[in-house]
Order: sequence, then structure tokens, then C-alpha cells
Amino acid sequence: MQLGLVGLGRMGGNMAGRLRAAGHEVIGYDSHSEASGVSSLADLVGALTAPRVVWVMVPAGDPTRETVHALGELLDAGDLVIDGGNSRFTDDLEHAALLAGHGVRYLDCGVSGGVWGRANGYGLMCGGAPEDVERAMPIFDSLRPEGPREEGFAHAGPVGAGHYAKMVHNGIEYGLMQAYAEGYELLAAAPLVENVPGVFQAWSRGTVVRSWLLDLMIAALKDDPELAGIEGYVEDSGEGRWTVEEAIEQRVAAPVISAALFARFVSRQDDSPAMKAVAALRQQFGGHAVRKAGPGGAPEAGAGPAAAG
Repeated sequence: MQLGLVGLGRMGGNMAGRLRAAGHEVIGYDSHSEASGVSSLADLVGALTAPRVVWVMVPAGDPTRETVHALGELLDAGDLVIDGGNSRFTDDLEHAALLAGHGVRYLDCGVSGGVWGRANGYGLMCGGAPEDVERAMPIFDSLRPEGPREEGFAHAGPVGAGHYAKMVHNGIEYGLMQAYAEGYELLAAAPLVENVPGVFQAWSRGTVVRSWLLDLMIAALKDDPELAGIEGYVEDSGEGRWTVEEAIEQRVAAPVISAALFARFVSRQDDSPAMKAVAALRQQFGGHAVRKAGPGGAPEAGAGPAAAG
């Protein structure tokens, strides 16, 4: 197939490489990349043969909205736009309606695989009409991992379902990463355990916690066994928040994903006000020692009677 690809960053550039290796003609556009094959969206559309297929791989939010709006003005009836970024599923409904006004079709596709996807393939979750999915299937088949299609690609439902599925996927990812991280911290804190990287390595085969994320954790510990070169500050891309919000909306309990999201918020605080409050309360009701703020702050005894807690 011939495909226009908007966005040639870490994901988009690797996807273009995988598609070209599979024999597809990919014309890429990225105003911030020297790999761009054309100088504008208009030139991209002009270089494609109708009916066109354009895959959008730019950051979620305004960049994607602006790109979809611009394509709506440039494309012709019967063309197809695929949003493969991390857009919120509610945006997909707006994008599909906007493009429908121009006779342009729309698919949303959640993509997982990160920087390893070019070699290993990408997990794909697609939303849209069956005939549009079928039209783009040669692209999907080239991007997904080798093996049965159903083990790397899912037509999740109508427009929005693909990004909804990817949102939940990322929420699960939050919980899995947090569990591995807490296990690492506990092992590292225990004087009894002298070989933390070796323990993680031993989990990689035969155990019920083996996974690709565990393999990545092993690789990180191999490079830096004590993770001394990394600051414990973790951003969130937004999809974890959306997952928790949707869990509330659907009245589905999601305590693990919620806790993993909140743990990321805590990571961004040099000195958590909430934990200051906990320390102050423990001092007040139990006379527990508190650590003074400032460099070299020593424990300060509380005034109240000793108590549990």
C-alpha cells in the first residue's frame, strides 16, 4: 500500500521503517524532522494517490486536533485518516464527525510497543467501521508482531474503541510497573538480600511474574544496579488519569491503577506536604519522633505519650 505518515518521531519514524521494510510506500511528513519527505501537509496530500490513507502519529491533544482539522480541509471524499497517537477516546468521536463532513473516513488505533516495535512489532487496538479496518489491514498486518493476527491486532469496536482499549492498557501498565518498583525497593532495603539484580533475573523464566516489563527492569538493573543515575521523578502521559476517571464514570473499582497514578504524583514532590501532616499527627497523638526540615535534620522527640501508629 501507499501511506502518508504525519509525525516521524521515535514511534512514527520506527513505524515508517518497519512498513517500508515490508514493501509499503511511505511518504512521511514532519516539520521537525530531516527525514520528512515533503515540506507541508498539502504537499503530502498532493504526493498521495487517491483514495488516500494518512496515518497521524503526533502528540495527543492540540497537535493531533490541529492536524486532523487541517487534513479535513485538504483530503477528498473517500480518503481515510488513522490516528495512531494516544488521543483520548472522546476526541475520536469529534474527529470522526468533523472528517465525515468532508466525506473522509476515520479510524483510531492504539499502538503499543515503544521503541522496540520496529524489530518486534506493535500491539494494535483499532476502532472504526469494519470496511475501513479491512481497507487498512495490510498496514496493520505489517506493523503487528509475527504470528496469529488476533495475538497482535484487535478490532475493538466502533470509533473510539481503539483508544479506549489503549487507555486501559496503559492503566494496567501503571499498576504493573508500580508493583515491580515496590518489589525492587523492598528487596533493596533488606540487608538480607545481597543480589537484587540476580533475584529479578531469576524471575524471568518459570515464575508467574515473568513479563516483558520484567525483562526491561532486568536490563535497567544491569546498566545501573542501584539506579543511582536516575531521579525518582515520574511523569504521566494522561492515559492513567483517563483510566481512573473512566473507572469512576463506569463505577468500576480500580484501586491498583489509582494507587499507581497517585504514586507518580508523590514522586514529583521534594517533600510531601501530606507526609509532613502524617508525621505531625504521629508526633501529636503518639509522641513519635519527627525529623526536622533542612540539611542534616535530626530526629526530634515528640511531647505526647507513647502510642502505636
